[in-house]
Amino acid sequence: MLVGKWMTCNPITIAADVGIDDALHLMRERKIRRLPVLNAAGQMIGIVSDKDLLHAAPSPATSLTVHELRYLLAKLTVKKVMSSPVITVTPDTPLEQAARIMADSKIGGLPVIEQGRLVGIITETDIFKALVEMLAMHQSGVRLTLDVPERMGVLGELGTAIAELGGNIMGVGVYDSKIPNHRRLLVKVQGVTKGQLVDLLDKLGDHVIEAREVGQPEKITA
Repeated sequence: MLVGKWMTCNPITIAADVGIDDALHLMRERKIRRLPVLNAAGQMIGIVSDKDLLHAAPSPATSLTVHELRYLLAKLTVKKVMSSPVITVTPDTPLEQAARIMADSKIGGLPVIEQGRLVGIITETDIFKALVEMLAMHQSGVRLTLDVPERMGVLGELGTAIAELGGNIMGVGVYDSKIPNHRRLLVKVQGVTKGQLVDLLDKLGDHVIEAREVGQPEKITA
């Protein structure tokens, strides 16, 4: 999974000399939380978030008059509050690397650069969408959480056993287990029942933490 598959292409940008009030209006209108900042030559020189703009704007409790506020906001431009230099990735950056950069840097998005040109932006929402697909969360089936020995071939054995039972693995995730020398798996399987899978895994010697049958989630409407 690479950034290029999940990024938003041709992201909305803003010029460095735009006032923060106009920048906030653009974000609210387009329902976005960050804007790459371009100079007059179209080169990216920074990035600004809604938090940057809100922290820079005068408090609603200010004693300034309306005219004073307008004057202040007109003088305060995106360039003065943007973050620069900007951490970026490329379209062929692995998605998990982008996620690690965001987590380590405590940022919610990364501009995507290809041959010196801004081609997209990858955000935490895009990472969530990738996770949903990877774990087949839009698919019905049996959701298994189990601990398996950390040894070569264990995933192949599990996949073969499930296939022989008539099941199909739709998604899988791997993370740390509390049991030494084990890994914890989250597996979504279709074509077999929960009871069949639990019996199979008991015979294989895998420790089932949880097994539940799940249907397709209802669509969320705004």
